[in-house]
Amino acid sequence: MRQNLTKKEIINSIYMQLGYSKKLIENILEDMFEIILVNLKENGKVKISNFGTFILRYKKSRIGRNPKTRKEAVISERNVILFKPAKFLKNKINNVN
Repeated sequence: MRQNLTKKEIINSIYMQLGYSKKLIENILEDMFEIILVNLKENGKVKISNFGTFILRYKKSRIGRNPKTRKEAVISERNVILFKPAKFLKNKINNVN
């Protein structure tokens, strides 16, 4: 079963641990997301130590197919965001010391 983690849940978790106001925590979280987004747009790459790297990658337009109708359609060119986890994060997930 898939479980989504919402911003509200993150804010509540930080609030319970630190006790700062929820509005302050929300502003910090929004600022953090904005910093990542701006740096990703400007540099094409954002590395967060012990967490991972976000990479902006360009994809050319191509012909795709609707799996239900089997009808071909053009998939437009676009940028996609890739995430590569850091070794530290991978080790934490796999309980490796």
